[in-house]
Amino acid sequence: PSNGKTCSPFLQYYPDIFGNFGTSAKMDDFALEKVEQESQARALLDQTISLLQSIAQENANVVDRMKLMQISRNMAMFQQQPLQFGVMVRDILRKERVLISTPAQMPDPPQFPSMQDVDHLVLNVLDVQEIRQKMHQLQEELNWERQNYEGPIQQNGLDPTNSEVQRLQNHIQQLEYNVKEMATKRFQLLKKCVDCLDQCQTRLISRLKAWRWEQHKATIGHPFDDNLNPLQTWCEQLLGVNGKLRQELMLIGEPIPELQDRLRQLLQVLIQSSLVVEKQPPQVIKTQSKFSTTVRYLLGEKVAPGKPVVLKAQIINELQARNLGSVPGDNVGELINNTAILEHNTSSKSTCATFRNMSIKKIKRADRKGSESVTEEKFALLFSTEITITGCDTPYRIQMISLPVVVIVHGSQDNNALATIIWDCAFSEPDRVPFVVPERVPWRMMYSTLNSKFTAEVQTNHNLDQYNQHFLAQKIFDKPDFADDFSNIMVSWAQFNKEVLPGRPFTFWQWFEGVMDLTKKHLKTYWSQGLIFGFIGKQHLHLILKDRPNGTFLLRFSDSEIGGITIAYVSASENGGQKIQNIQPFTKRDLEIRSLGDRIRDISHITHLYPEYPKHEVFKGFYSASPIGGYIPVSLQTKVGT
Repeated sequence: PSNGKTCSPFLQYYPDIFGNFGTSAKMDDFALEKVEQESQARALLDQTISLLQSIAQENANVVDRMKLMQISRNMAMFQQQPLQFGVMVRDILRKERVLISTPAQMPDPPQFPSMQDVDHLVLNVLDVQEIRQKMHQLQEELNWERQNYEGPIQQNGLDPTNSEVQRLQNHIQQLEYNVKEMATKRFQLLKKCVDCLDQCQTRLISRLKAWRWEQHKATIGHPFDDNLNPLQTWCEQLLGVNGKLRQELMLIGEPIPELQDRLRQLLQVLIQSSLVVEKQPPQVIKTQSKFSTTVRYLLGEKVAPGKPVVLKAQIINELQARNLGSVPGDNVGELINNTAILEHNTSSKSTCATFRNMSIKKIKRADRKGSESVTEEKFALLFSTEITITGCDTPYRIQMISLPVVVIVHGSQDNNALATIIWDCAFSEPDRVPFVVPERVPWRMMYSTLNSKFTAEVQTNHNLDQYNQHFLAQKIFDKPDFADDFSNIMVSWAQFNKEVLPGRPFTFWQWFEGVMDLTKKHLKTYWSQGLIFGFIGKQHLHLILKDRPNGTFLLRFSDSEIGGITIAYVSASENGGQKIQNIQPFTKRDLEIRSLGDRIRDISHITHLYPEYPKHEVFKGFYSASPIGGYIPVSLQTKVGT
């Protein structure tokens, strides 16, 4: 290249190896989770090995020829996982492009920390194996030379000062030194590999925790990628590396307890961390009702064949969840159909136990404190089994708990139970003590939760706006005249769903959830198109409508009843002035009988949607079509009283 940098041997043969694979951009597409690329990666691997062997045979330099042949033999390890090779090629070529495109006068770009990814770790393990093989060859040569040296001296009585004997002595000393140096290098590289494995596994465990955290947050509408395949590949690779390193340590003459213990501990943590609740049970479960859940084992293909692995589920309370690891004491609930077998799916390459018809027959409640209700008590499902991994001597006891669940006995408790779950999902901290949550949170966090839950439940991209936010704060804090910023004012669990709103028979959450349900079932399109103003207080309502012409209206959620939408409009007053009228709210039952669009068409008092959109232009897409077939139409109509 013109910048003075030297290409790697790999890049030097790039056109020959990759000529049949299109542009390098296509190489950038390689990813471990794209199983459909496996045949392409295998073809690339086969061509690479073939080309390296061909170049080796043509190379006049014996040392280079041997190195190239060794590299081609080492590449055979990728035959079982060709995609891993494709990804490694992708990363190498990306780095080469960066190096080539960097101006010569600029310093080299900072390198990523070495030994941080699994690919580098695998290559270093290959180096360890190669050093062992070379040591074996050197040791054999040393044994041979010692025999050549000791035999003539003993049999022929040669003078130790003889030049030939001296040459043999020197050669033996050099071989002994080389063997010792190589043993030191092997130990250092082994330790480096174990350190790297530790780092990679720590990152994997962190990523698994992050996946579970994101799954938890999905309950309140946060985005969540549930694909576990990349994490499964990561788990399998680390297990393979651990096995190879344990094998290398066994092949060393003298045991190295420190490294052996570390590998044993890393293996145990990996095996026990690879159980994941892929599909959570419902977080509100009614007794005597069927539900399902799926548990996945990320090292499924490595499970020793023979006896099937049976997972058992049991329900545990909050105290038992805090003492995981010890055997749960009292049985706090009876689960029906609480066992499932780990089964491998060859098409998806996943190993799962699916509990299809589980049911809670009965539940034992803890002693409640003060005003605590049954819908505030949190339980969890504990999944456990004993598993044996191929290549490991002893079976391992593994377990994992579900997200917290609330157990109810009647549908009327559903709303309050859901409030407990929403608060838990929104405000719990990572790595908390199960299932601790704060009693108070800043309003900004509460509002963010309400917004994400509302948009996810309604399945809309139209967020709550600043007016909605301010009104919701005024309502939950009972401060209708407060005009300042609520963001940092603390809102309590009691204000959210224990204390009823002033002058109302329901809590804030019961009211908000009713609005959310109404919008989801009957008003989604209206809301998404911005036709519903939504949450607005009567003071603000009068402020924005007071100067508008008669017939101007807006749609707002009812302040006085659960799950209602009302029409507020400007009309003439008896003294010739103006007044703001609020039509009786329409509930789910009303909108099932006649749609909101048709009701708006019916009411002649309203003509323009705030600020000044003619209603027939805005809502005509929501009007029911006239009946066809020659029948005389019969219809219900909405009338506004006088």
